Amino acid sequence: MSNRIQRLFAFSMVPLLGACATTLPPPSPGTTPQASVGLPSRPATPPPTQPEPPLTSHDLRMPRIMSMPGLEGVIGADSASLRRQFGTARLNVREGDARKLQFTSEACVLDVYLYPLSRGAEPTVTYVDARRASDGLDVDRASCVAALRR
Repeated sequence: MSNRIQRLFAFSMVPLLGACATTLPPPSPGTTPQASVGLPSRPATPPPTQPEPPLTSHDLRMPRIMSMPGLEGVIGADSASLRRQFGTARLNVREGDARKLQFTSEACVLDVYLYPLSRGAEPTVTYVDARRASDGLDVDRASCVAALRR
């Protein structure tokens, strides 16, 4: 009896599967049918691109400079000053003219972001982020700076 029910169920699904099939209208007289069906084709040649105009001083965006109590001596510092305060950075990443230095201790990890404030200027610290070394949760930035200075 169960085999009979399974067959009946399978045959009842055939019309539903047929409804999922897509049929194309017959080609118009005088046209050539296309060999493949799918997404519409894109033009063979990309649209022309215009060269980007050179950057002007008006186009350059100035980085925001963080201002928080306890970060004096860090915000605005260059890499040499940071090395004197915290020692050698564990991580030194450059991206374009920006730079990220990472200093660590058992207490915390301090990420320091340096950006040039004018074209050709040496990058200085504009932003600082701090987290616990054990689990990565955010900690007070000034406390992390103080812990790293000891």
